[in-house]
Amino acid sequence: MTFMRKGSAVRRTVFAVAATALSVGALTACSGGNAGGAAAGSADDIEKALEAGGEITYWSWTPSAEAQVAAFEKKYPNVKVNYVNAGTNTEEYTKLQNAIKAGSGAPDVVQIEYYAFPQFALSDSLLDLSSYGFGDLEGDYASGPWGSVDFDGKIYGLPQDSGPMALFYNKSVFDQYGISVPTTWDEYYAAAQKLHAADPTKYITADTGDSGFTTSMIWQAGGTPFSADGTDVTIDLQDDGSKKFADNWNRLIEGGLLSDTPSWSDEWFKGLGDGSIASLVIGAWMPGVLESSVEDGAGKWAVAPIPTYDGQPATAENGGGGQAVTKQSKNPALAAGFLKWLNNDEESLQIFAESGGFPSTTAQLSDPAFVDKASDYFGGQQINQVLTQASSDVVKGFSYLPFQVYANSIYSDTVGQAYANKSDLNAGLTTWQDQLVQYGNDQGFSVNK
Repeated sequence: MTFMRKGSAVRRTVFAVAATALSVGALTACSGGNAGGAAAGSADDIEKALEAGGEITYWSWTPSAEAQVAAFEKKYPNVKVNYVNAGTNTEEYTKLQNAIKAGSGAPDVVQIEYYAFPQFALSDSLLDLSSYGFGDLEGDYASGPWGSVDFDGKIYGLPQDSGPMALFYNKSVFDQYGISVPTTWDEYYAAAQKLHAADPTKYITADTGDSGFTTSMIWQAGGTPFSADGTDVTIDLQDDGSKKFADNWNRLIEGGLLSDTPSWSDEWFKGLGDGSIASLVIGAWMPGVLESSVEDGAGKWAVAPIPTYDGQPATAENGGGGQAVTKQSKNPALAAGFLKWLNNDEESLQIFAESGGFPSTTAQLSDPAFVDKASDYFGGQQINQVLTQASSDVVKGFSYLPFQVYANSIYSDTVGQAYANKSDLNAGLTTWQDQLVQYGNDQGFSVNK
């Protein structure tokens, strides 16, 4: 469950801004902490480093991390990998930024969600892996995830998973109340009304405000609220797609049709099990979470394409990330070797898949054994047929901010207040924009000028 996308505009930003004087805050650290960083190597250096062995540190929070490390050390007994769970997303990123600023303490290999890759590349904190031959691996990955680590030919990591969005719904609840699987957002709204009217304890979904969900839904609606060209950044959270999402979702918020159960809480998991939360619009990594954490939902849940505004296929990424080698690594060839094995070796990919991760590799996404696999939890449905199709239906053109980590950190105080007050999301988006414009200008960007 890890985040995504960037186009050439953001890629240009990374290199243009990295070359400029940039005033940086706690979440956009400068590159000074990487003085004397890792030197470039070659593909041959990886093999030599794996044979020679050594010790590296790996930060990750994925459920498969420990098993992957154990398998790697078994294959390469001369290598010791110190696995550290440094916390999930923002918690880990804060620790990483502090280590970058201090000039020491960063791991050799670190997990980074796609939405955060531009920010760390911008701060010159990650090693360009092109010299190790990583550019030759492009064909092994779906275009979306690959585009999140490839910045105009500079490869700052390898994709691990992806999160094309789909509709996960409690089929038992839908059948009980005669609700058809919605294919449009109008139908979804109608389903929300019908369900809650029939049983006020049940809601179509739970949403108390989440930055990743909001940006993904704007993306699915065709919005492009963030763009960058050099140090020039444009933020428009009232573009057509942003307003389309806000106006659509306002019907649910203002109508009291959303459960206010916080996501990932014990109550949330309970609601998914007992049917009081009847659906989720979320990334393709969700099956593993349901199977491991919502035992009471076994046999009740199903998967369908995400509803759209016009009935035509269109989705977005929600979650997903990869790993990178930091410039502080004292053994970059060994770190690169571990990273390549982690996200490109069949044994490691299988371990990740068994933990419930949704793949980013083209071989797995097209493998009949994966695509056509029936899921016992989902009542025998071949859910990966839906999810792999979703990976092909992601709307193109969405970009994240080069300071998206900070943007997400202030979401709850801006857009989140619209959820708390059951008021207009457009006003919350406007407040979010105003604060982001001010922050970006304070950091040395030229935002909306």
